[in-house]
Amino acid sequence: MRILAIADEIDRGLTVARMRAMQVDLVVSCGDLPFEYLEFVMGAMNKPLFYVPGNHDPEVAHRDPFINSGFAGGPMLRLPDHEALWGPGPGPEGGINLDGEVVEHKGLRIAGLGGSIRYRPEVANQYTEKEMQRRVRKLIRAAGRPRYRRRRPIDLLVTHSPPLGVGDMPDEAHRGFESFHALIDRLGPKLMVHGHIHPHGFDKPDREIGPTLIANVIPHRILEVNP
Repeated sequence: MRILAIADEIDRGLTVARMRAMQVDLVVSCGDLPFEYLEFVMGAMNKPLFYVPGNHDPEVAHRDPFINSGFAGGPMLRLPDHEALWGPGPGPEGGINLDGEVVEHKGLRIAGLGGSIRYRPEVANQYTEKEMQRRVRKLIRAAGRPRYRRRRPIDLLVTHSPPLGVGDMPDEAHRGFESFHALIDRLGPKLMVHGHIHPHGFDKPDREIGPTLIANVIPHRILEVNP
């Protein structure tokens, strides 16, 4: 499946004509983009949008657990992993919030975790390493509940931050999460996409942890992953 992955920086070069020529199957956002921009991209592509929040995004609530995107892929079922407060909440209209969730779209299993390391107190979508460890364990349980245990690993992992030491930065605000190494080991994604680490004119090469390709997608990347 062909994916348009976006994060952190609005790309003025992504015109409607250019996006439609990309012929992608879905759009994923790794966070820190205005919701209006996400709605614009989703509308221009006429494809489903899956997103996680970044550390500069407001807190977003989940929507209905039985999600019908209205696209050709049909309904997407949220795998029951925790008791969440479901409601309309803020967020890009029509987008699917992946934060802490596992969903399936056209045979592609997708999981997501938003947020960054906590560097300011009482800010939404920022977590200590210990807090993220708890979120990681919950996501692993969601992907491996008895009902789904015989299913294949996750195909695509969408996060805002990278794993610790894998494309992150040494400063406090841009350090990755150590617990993401365990997440990758347990879920075995073919592809992990993230944002948060701005290129600032420098190349941000793809990296690997075992068989998992890890890509910084700021401001956008076209990538492929198959179920």
